[in-house]
Amino acid sequence: MITRRLFCSALAACGLLAATASLAQERFITVSSTTSTEQSGLFGHLLPVFEKSSGIKVRVVALGTGQALDMARRGDADVVFVHDKAAEEKFVAEGFGVKRQEVMYNDFIVIGPKADPAKAAGKDILEGLRRIEAAKAPFVSRGDKSGTHAAELRYWKAAGVDLDKAKGPWYRDTGSGMGPALNTAASMNAYILADRGTWLSFKNRGDLGIIVEGDTKLFNQYGVILVNPAKHPHVKQADGQKFIDWVVSAEGQKAIADYKIGGEQLFFPNARR
Repeated sequence: MITRRLFCSALAACGLLAATASLAQERFITVSSTTSTEQSGLFGHLLPVFEKSSGIKVRVVALGTGQALDMARRGDADVVFVHDKAAEEKFVAEGFGVKRQEVMYNDFIVIGPKADPAKAAGKDILEGLRRIEAAKAPFVSRGDKSGTHAAELRYWKAAGVDLDKAKGPWYRDTGSGMGPALNTAASMNAYILADRGTWLSFKNRGDLGIIVEGDTKLFNQYGVILVNPAKHPHVKQADGQKFIDWVVSAEGQKAIADYKIGGEQLFFPNARR
């Protein structure tokens, strides 16, 4: 005779097997992406639409662009969704990615104290940075090899500021994502380069506001790449490509355009189909 305890144990085992089988059957891909797409709320808006239409779950690992590409180089992602064109093209040229496709853009902005002690306000990013450095006004850098960090370093160089010589107590390297770096800037009442999408979704603004915007140099392009299955055979090529095809499709591009905060659009689709 089967005792009640044995019967319950058998039921529990069956339940565990069923749950394991269900997990094994779940279709999902892993996307290594930037913190800006996650922290701006874009993926929270976008992915449920894709998952409903495709039946494919998307697991996002949000990192700085450099780390996201490194993760993909190791074969730990199926798709990369980032915003550093030069680094993306290098990734593909090295054979780690199949093809880079442009998806959307927004822009970078300089955030800073509304009183603007460095008198950096305007449309010229290079002049703004020169004034911040000259005033030794507090400046927060992500310092995390992200797309935003790479852009910041390009702007300093173009402005003629040698950070190796100019760095001091005024310049704070945080090694953090966009949201935490903005929190640091708010607590220090400091200047910072940010992507507009994360800023619009950011709540802890303190006394900060937009100081520099509108310079064509601040254009911020995002691209998507399938990780090369020739390098990593376990890459989910078919489902990863379905995600890419969807984000550059009319439906995916509309979903991107539809994402707004306070009536303001955060990202602008520009896929070339």
